[in-house]
Amino acid sequence: MCRLFGFRSVIPSQMHRSLIAADNALGRQSERHPDGWGVAYYVDGAPHVTRSPAHALGDALFHRVSGVVSSETVLAHVRKATQGALTVLNCHPFQYGRWVFAHNGDVPGFLDTHREALLSEVDPRLRRFVLGETDSETIFFMLLTRLEALGPLAQPKAAEDVMAALAATLRDVDRIAVQPDGKANLMTCIVTDGTTMVAHQGGKELFLSTYKKRCSDRESCASLAPHCEAPTTTGRVNHLVLSSEPLHGENVWEPLAPGEMVGVDVRMILERRSAAGPRRLPLA
Repeated sequence: MCRLFGFRSVIPSQMHRSLIAADNALGRQSERHPDGWGVAYYVDGAPHVTRSPAHALGDALFHRVSGVVSSETVLAHVRKATQGALTVLNCHPFQYGRWVFAHNGDVPGFLDTHREALLSEVDPRLRRFVLGETDSETIFFMLLTRLEALGPLAQPKAAEDVMAALAATLRDVDRIAVQPDGKANLMTCIVTDGTTMVAHQGGKELFLSTYKKRCSDRESCASLAPHCEAPTTTGRVNHLVLSSEPLHGENVWEPLAPGEMVGVDVRMILERRSAAGPRRLPLA
């Protein structure tokens, strides 16, 4: 399966170590996930997305993009294909307007059995922008259809509203793409509009971090707060980092439980929703 990396912070941060330099950075994970890569980052509220069907670790463009990215919001993905050909149109993250989306998972039988039924859940105005063959892109546009029902997609969305829309979308996928052998649809994913970022653990591992053992920039960072170096006691965080695997370094990592969602929006209040329902709580 694929690998995901998401980052949302109150200050821009250089992503080179997380994407390239660490022992288990996303680029190195591409040795086992060789079927393409993509990086989305935001500048002045607008997403910049670079994708390629090449092997990330051997792709000079991946190194160049990862070396220059400094942003408050980053979403990156390396692909191990389950649906669709090895083309740039099938590489993640997928983008529409301000929204970008990446998926680690699989809807078995998507191309042969479920594609048309799932596409029928996408608003016709949006459906023409589905350019590739993947289950992931179709799920993204199903989610956009739900989000647009809450108001124009260009308007900011609260994390709890995005969580509710994503939960409803994934229920629709499970309702339509029923697997005759009882096999689960795997739908771990991250979505962001540059301000709000929401993730779902849908059967493939996903880890989160909101604080470090000790911040290496603590002497110079004007945004340093107690919740940068300890679990939050108020729900407020300065950063949310998401990764398919805990990355080596200063961050303290916690696994998401199956069916769990986590997210932040402009308030940078950590929102968590278990499989049983919504709740707001700080990390323990």
